[in-house]
Amino acid sequence: MKRLLPSPPLSFALFVVWLLLNQSLDAATLLAALVLAIAVPLLTEGLRPAAVRMRRPGVALRLSFIVTFDMLKSAYDVARLLLTRRTSRIGSKFVQIPLDMRDPNGLAVLAMIMCLTPGTAWGEVSFDRSTLLIHVFDLDDDAAFIALIKQRYERPLMEIFEL
Repeated sequence: MKRLLPSPPLSFALFVVWLLLNQSLDAATLLAALVLAIAVPLLTEGLRPAAVRMRRPGVALRLSFIVTFDMLKSAYDVARLLLTRRTSRIGSKFVQIPLDMRDPNGLAVLAMIMCLTPGTAWGEVSFDRSTLLIHVFDLDDDAAFIALIKQRYERPLMEIFEL
């Protein structure tokens, strides 16, 4: 069964989404949903990172509250800057952040946090996963930003996925 359905939650989600998108329960739609639910996880199995072994769910819950707060604060800050500053006075730049975390799942979550937080965008991670390049919309102090990312996001992610 594991060979046919390597990721049952993904298969279930694909099946349901296909039915919702088509708004139909006829035989052809059900068959297409079943084919997608089986084929897509099989075809994308090699693209997914290693199996997730989440430790410390309490830390994960705390991190989710921190990220939500930071996203709301950042959205407010970006909107305020766009409405009150001239474009030439906005100091956007790329920042290289040294990484201690190596777990691919933790790096994937960090990528989502950076991409979902207004004012930041994931640039790239080095081949050896030792450095992360982030674009920041407005930044005065590189060292403070690096310390913030490492303290607020990287350390909890390491507790969740590596320790």
